[in-house]
Amino acid sequence: MPAPLLFSPIAFGPLTLPNRIMVSPMCQYSAVDGHPVAWHLMHLGSLAMSGAGLLCVEATAVRPEGRITPACLGLYSDAHQASLQGVVDALRTTSAMPLAIQLSHAGRKASSRAPWEGGRLIPPEAGGWQPIGPSAIAQRPEEPPPHAMDEDDLRQVVTSFADATRRAREIGFDAIELHMAHGYLLHQFLSPLANERTDAYGGSLANRMRMPLQVFEAVVASAGPGVPVGVRLSATDWVEGGWDIAQTIAFARELEARGCAFVDISSGGVSHRQAIPSGPGYQVPFAAQVRREVRVPVVTVGLITQPAQAEQILAGGQADVVALARGFLHDPRWPWRAAADLGGRVTAPNPLLRATPAGHPAIFGEVRIGQR
Repeated sequence: MPAPLLFSPIAFGPLTLPNRIMVSPMCQYSAVDGHPVAWHLMHLGSLAMSGAGLLCVEATAVRPEGRITPACLGLYSDAHQASLQGVVDALRTTSAMPLAIQLSHAGRKASSRAPWEGGRLIPPEAGGWQPIGPSAIAQRPEEPPPHAMDEDDLRQVVTSFADATRRAREIGFDAIELHMAHGYLLHQFLSPLANERTDAYGGSLANRMRMPLQVFEAVVASAGPGVPVGVRLSATDWVEGGWDIAQTIAFARELEARGCAFVDISSGGVSHRQAIPSGPGYQVPFAAQVRREVRVPVVTVGLITQPAQAEQILAGGQADVVALARGFLHDPRWPWRAAADLGGRVTAPNPLLRATPAGHPAIFGEVRIGQR
């Protein structure tokens, strides 16, 4: 029986992942003034012992007004760097898993309530703030429009992404993922549904790509040669006349030419009119199309729940890495199950080695941490 591709290593630039399973970033909406709390340590600590190849920390805002909700993580001050450093240091004591962080700015989708509170815009008089965006186009018809960004706003956002990247590098993150998907600020610049600018940042595809590419270049420079930078993209807005797969491929090529280490292909989020035909692996065909056109590793995500399904995606050449989010919430040791089903091996701290059920193949490889 050939070794499963799911448990073969892959390189994201200078970083080699031990397998091709990624814990997708999952917003927890539990921070206090942008700072992580005990919940983050418990949540991430469990995932860090899962045996996945990469754990990506949730969307983390590069500016206070870039938070999706008042309870989202931030990395925009020395104090935020110190508090997140504490979480990362704790994770390093129990796991050798590579760690990434997703840096983000929510743009016009900022100042929102948590999903379990309805997710709608919080006005300034109710404790929210004024969101910004490429154009003064509201996220929903019943909401006020964001402030249309001027040149000073553009410069501040680029600088803030670079500063947050420096902080992430100093904390010790192994990789950076830039959030250019799901309707947040950089996706808003890309999509004609949210960007109606008439200057150098709107109109043509080249102009709509300009701001996201400026952010990417600033982040790569700040990250340095030892920290790979990847990008999460929405392959389509699921709305006629919006961002689509052809534009995604063109943008992915521009990113690749600038040193992008991987692209993480998702979809949707910029418009309340989206009609998403959700189902198992529903976004995989987008990843497959991108993979045919670029040389960098392509990550796919979206209702990938079964080990055999994940292996089939890789074996069929549709993607190089599979990312799971809800799958890990249901089963925090999903890679263990996948290793047992497919004949792979994962690492685990010594105190967990007794977990291999009798009669199952040995799934645990070399253990490099957790000796105490």
